[in-house]
Amino acid sequence: MTTLTAAARPRRNRRRPARRGEGGLGHTVIGVLMLAVFLFPIYWMVNVSLQHSGGAVATPWIPLDFTLDGYSKALSDQGRNLLTSLVIAIGSVVLSLVIAAPAAYALAHFRVRGAGVFLLGILISQMIPGIVVANALYSVYSDLGLLNTVWGLILADSGLGIPFAMLIMRAFMGSLPPALMEAAQVDGAGPIRVFWSIVLPLSRNALITAALFIFLFAWSDFLFALTLTTTEDVRPVTLGLYTYIGSFVSDWSSVMATAVMASLPAVVLLVVAQKYVAAGTTAGAVK
Repeated sequence: MTTLTAAARPRRNRRRPARRGEGGLGHTVIGVLMLAVFLFPIYWMVNVSLQHSGGAVATPWIPLDFTLDGYSKALSDQGRNLLTSLVIAIGSVVLSLVIAAPAAYALAHFRVRGAGVFLLGILISQMIPGIVVANALYSVYSDLGLLNTVWGLILADSGLGIPFAMLIMRAFMGSLPPALMEAAQVDGAGPIRVFWSIVLPLSRNALITAALFIFLFAWSDFLFALTLTTTEDVRPVTLGLYTYIGSFVSDWSSVMATAVMASLPAVVLLVVAQKYVAAGTTAGAVK
């Protein structure tokens, strides 16, 4: 009797394995509802941009009688500002990567005296509020004649992008196998050749990740644009949209069309570079 009870006890204690589809429908419904809530502002922005000129309150939920007049007006008014933002963002990416990539390589694979203190300074610099940096740059730019210039905004945005890119690429380059670089050095390659032919191609994911975030920083910058530009000669789209709204808005379709066009580059880049960003941000986390 005792033997039968002991043999039957494990069977009663066994847990019924969970079915694969159990709870799947409820999770799906919750996920769809959350996604709808998060995406509704984007839908409403696109919906208003396709309506005829007028207020946003009386906009129908579905754009059945849509028009592209808002986009044509936005292009005529904000086309130059969009081009200015594109030039500033691309210039910031190029300048930041040209400086950050060699610096990250040196910090990752060379014994640099004071490297720890330098990295600590970089981290501390990321904690400084942007308004403090913008006010300091205004006085310096005024003396150097860089106010209301594209190069001035590129330098300002690169000042935020270089430390960020340096930290990302240093973590990635530090995870590369030293045997690859040692083999290249045995074949007669110098440090510059190793960096150009070995390290940079292997660091493609980190480069794309850093470039994407720098582009987004520069494209969405408002503080530096507001502080370092005082005329309409150089005006990014963020500042153009801010001044475009004004105190009273009677044509929300053009405003929302400008917002849609300003959001498209970021959306396209995030979709295209999604897999590179996932690989670039996690590759240096674990050696």
